[in-house]
Amino acid sequence: MINYRTIFLALLLFVGACSSQKKKVITLAHGLDQQHSVHLAMLKLGEVLYEKSGGTMEVRVYPSQQLGNERELLELLQLGSIDITKVSAAVMENFVPEYRVFSLPYVFMGKEHAFTVLDGEVGQRILQSGVKVKLHGLGYYDSGSRSFYTKTQPVQQPSDLDGLKIRVQESITAMAMVEALGGAPTPIAFGELYTALQAGVVDGAENNPPSFYLTRHYEVCRYYSINEHSRIPDVLLMSTHTWNRLTDQQRLWVEEAVRESVDYQRVLWEQSEQQALEAVIAHGVEVSYPEKEKFEEKVQALKQTYQKDPIVYQLLMDIEKLKP
Repeated sequence: MINYRTIFLALLLFVGACSSQKKKVITLAHGLDQQHSVHLAMLKLGEVLYEKSGGTMEVRVYPSQQLGNERELLELLQLGSIDITKVSAAVMENFVPEYRVFSLPYVFMGKEHAFTVLDGEVGQRILQSGVKVKLHGLGYYDSGSRSFYTKTQPVQQPSDLDGLKIRVQESITAMAMVEALGGAPTPIAFGELYTALQAGVVDGAENNPPSFYLTRHYEVCRYYSINEHSRIPDVLLMSTHTWNRLTDQQRLWVEEAVRESVDYQRVLWEQSEQQALEAVIAHGVEVSYPEKEKFEEKVQALKQTYQKDPIVYQLLMDIEKLKP
């Protein structure tokens, strides 16, 4: 089916790009709030790139789904109608199979293990796997770990999820994980989730503390159970159409600006996690820390099924080798 909205946005952005001949204007669109650490890091990226290029390269940032949701932005990227976007690695798995590994539960032992993988050879291999579908990976922003938040009761053990409709991202792996834990996975666009929680379409969701706080989902869900079942990074991507048009020097400037942006975001993220937890507690949310081992045991069988998937299983083995 033809996505007329995507075509319209592509034409609109093409006309805008044609109006800037002297300066290389990079269009960056994403779906997050302007208070989010990722948005602030993208502004930093623009500042660094402008400075390094001597003012010859400029980044224009369009936040808050102004140009579409994550799937639509990826389609625009593939068309070359926008230059850069940020999406969750969970959404990327619908385009590139290698990204499925990130949605599996308890893949990483913690933040340092995750950064070792993401910033090393394994992470770079996954980033470059998207080139075949016109998505050139630039880097990973931290999005912390995901935990469950619910309306009527805390999730202290997997059995507390029995019968609950839990919103998940558009990820087959995420749906399989919630099913393995006993819940009923329900894919819903993130922008529609607040209303879905209010209306009882779902009983809860799973996400990191800043997202739980900034979306004001705490107004509906009064229980946040930090079991940290997955650590799914945000991925910064450039259209291969754009990347291939850049000179070697421009590519180097982009890579340097991305590295500074990623380092800046990770510091902001750590601060925002603590601030978010303090804020939701102040608003009356009951925050608990269930035993992770109970959840990890419940999903072991799910992880074993990926032995039949040579791409994901090899990545799992490579990630396992990097455990501290």
